[in-house]
Amino acid sequence: MGGRGRSRPVRTCVGCRSRAAQSDLMRLVADSGAVVPDPAGRMPGRGAYLHTEPGCWESAKRRRVWQRAFRTAQSLDTSRVDALFAVASRVGDASGSG
Repeated sequence: MGGRGRSRPVRTCVGCRSRAAQSDLMRLVADSGAVVPDPAGRMPGRGAYLHTEPGCWESAKRRRVWQRAFRTAQSLDTSRVDALFAVASRVGDASGSG
């Protein structure tokens, strides 16, 4: 079954629904009615994971995954993460790498 090396945790991207190492995904949490990024991975509560690809973000928004991912009935504001992806796409266009 392979070596005795430490295995990396695997999570599923809520956008494209593919599995990836947790370290390759961005953790998002629901905080006070809003979806916010958790870069340190230390915020309390249930997390949802997403690739940093704009396509995954668009897919997650289109499929409205947030209530299901965070197991809540309330609608969640995604504007903070939306702004993050808007800035990243502008910077990514200029630098060509992320």
